[in-house]
Amino acid sequence: MIAAHAGYCAGVKNAMEIAFQAAREAQEKGIPCHCLGEMIHNPQATGALHAMGVCRADRVEDVKSGIILLRSHGVAPDVYTASERQGLDVRDGTCAYVKALHRVVAESTWPVLLIGEKDHPEVQATAAWCQNGCTVIQSEEDARGLPPMEAALCVCQTTFPMEKWESITHVLEEKIPDLKKKCTICLATAKRQEAARELAKKADCMIVVGSRMSANTRKLYEACLALCPRTSLVERAAEIPPHFGNIHTEYIGIAAGASTPDWSFKEVVTRMNDMEHIDQETLQEPATNDTPAFTMEDIEKTVVRIHNGQTVTGTVVQITEDEVCVNIGYKSDGLIKKADLVDKDVKMGDEIEVEVVKVNDGEGNVLLSQRNIVNRKAWDALMVKFENGEYIDAVGKEAVKGGLLATIEGGIRAFVPASQLASRYVEKIAQFVGQEMKLKIIDVDKQKKRIVASRKQVVEEENAAKKAAAWEKLAEGETVTGIVRRFADFGAFVDLGGVDGLIHITDLAWSRVGHPSDVLQINQEVEVKVLSLDRERERIQLGYKQLQPKPWDNIEEKYPIGLILEREVVRIRPFGAFIELEPGVDGLVHISQCALTRVAKVEDVLTVGQVVAVKVLAVDPEAKRISLSIREALADTALEEGDDMEIPGEAEEVFADEAPVEE
Repeated sequence: MIAAHAGYCAGVKNAMEIAFQAAREAQEKGIPCHCLGEMIHNPQATGALHAMGVCRADRVEDVKSGIILLRSHGVAPDVYTASERQGLDVRDGTCAYVKALHRVVAESTWPVLLIGEKDHPEVQATAAWCQNGCTVIQSEEDARGLPPMEAALCVCQTTFPMEKWESITHVLEEKIPDLKKKCTICLATAKRQEAARELAKKADCMIVVGSRMSANTRKLYEACLALCPRTSLVERAAEIPPHFGNIHTEYIGIAAGASTPDWSFKEVVTRMNDMEHIDQETLQEPATNDTPAFTMEDIEKTVVRIHNGQTVTGTVVQITEDEVCVNIGYKSDGLIKKADLVDKDVKMGDEIEVEVVKVNDGEGNVLLSQRNIVNRKAWDALMVKFENGEYIDAVGKEAVKGGLLATIEGGIRAFVPASQLASRYVEKIAQFVGQEMKLKIIDVDKQKKRIVASRKQVVEEENAAKKAAAWEKLAEGETVTGIVRRFADFGAFVDLGGVDGLIHITDLAWSRVGHPSDVLQINQEVEVKVLSLDRERERIQLGYKQLQPKPWDNIEEKYPIGLILEREVVRIRPFGAFIELEPGVDGLVHISQCALTRVAKVEDVLTVGQVVAVKVLAVDPEAKRISLSIREALADTALEEGDDMEIPGEAEEVFADEAPVEE
């Protein structure tokens, strides 16, 4: 039997994940990676990191460049300062419980009494965070030997046994009038010790898996040994004593320290399961001249033992309306309900892979399942994608409180929190029901087979990839095609396929534009010119008018001298009136040319919006100026109609009397 809480705790697991990720990055970038001391107290885990190129360093000063890993036990404050001073890439694997302990002692204005092992790296690091002195207490004798104190804060090493904490603090309470206790023992440590003790009470013998250098593993071993004298501490399966326990008649328990890697723990469990397949009674029968001695291999071939959760291969021997009977080589055949059968077209004699659900259902039958294997394989495939950061296909199934339930690959359900559905706040979660989507797994509870996934991360990563690809294709001066997505008072935003560019309102047309909607429409496909690129600020300036004909091109051909035409007055100034000939091209009627007679004010004879006949007097393409005359247009029209009209005064020379024009 395996203890309820065994193997890596959350803090150690997080530290090792940080370490392995850093090692992979260092390999990819070709930079050194050092660990300050041992990441955790386990030689196998340390060896795995060393195999990936992680070197041990005892001082920060010994690391000249690259990545530095800070161990799960924590470090002194000056380590962070020294690492920053040397420009190292710090990856902090300090356990969350240890960090919380550091904050408590750093903020204390009282002297600190730290209960723990004096030589343990966690205790030494924590003592360095104390601002008002620290005394380490390892036993009741240390507590009794303290000098008189009026007040103190009492904290504890996170892996210290709870019963020792209670006995030592009891002594301290009698000595110190004002003692503030704060139990900082990690809950995972307490749970492991309690689960191991409960198992040791029932077991005939115990195996504790973990490093002899690990404080939490040693304490776990001591706790089990006190309740079960036949307790053995091993670091790996090869260290299990020969003939350890009688697996057919005795109750054997297995526990593991919080710093024990999963592969090391599983190796021991697998070895014990393999030993369970051996019939010890057969081994004890002495060989005679008539009876040849059996080897271990011979026995393993003839004895079939099964257990719940085991995967076996069997032969279909009977098919009924509701069940399929499978011979798995056990003393009784196994039964699979049709609902748990994946291969619906199985035939007599087919070999199929099944999982043992229950060795005995109460009536001597072995219950089997084929669907469990498929589900497990689907789960394992998802875990591979989770570890590799791959996307998974999903369909929204149900809107629930706080998010969306989605069905992912293999029929497994995942929960997508509302905050992970989109980049922006989602008001109606139900809109995703029935929608196909891609998700990224962000959290997994392997024991409860629960998955938390994110659609938001997929969308943001895909958008980032599109944006990067779009930037690679852009270059100043090029013409590109985009879709108008939205307007602002100052311009129009155009989607260029993953990145937006801005057409400023002054670059929409050669003429004055009141609003971008006067020129473009939403979702309109347009060709634009890339005017400028600012990659650091991610800004793209586009031009639309630059690809349109310039209104002043061929202006002399469009408006030759002497041409009479009717146009609208658009602006009035003291020196004359501007007439719009076409969008982007205005002509000026000087005040002297506004009427047949001299006028004092332009407003006396003209109004904005009035349509008048004008005659082209002069065109200057370089200065972008056209001089017009209402007076001469009226005179020419009168002559054509046969009226004898005298034009008073001498006609001024073109442009001579015109005031400077800024427009």
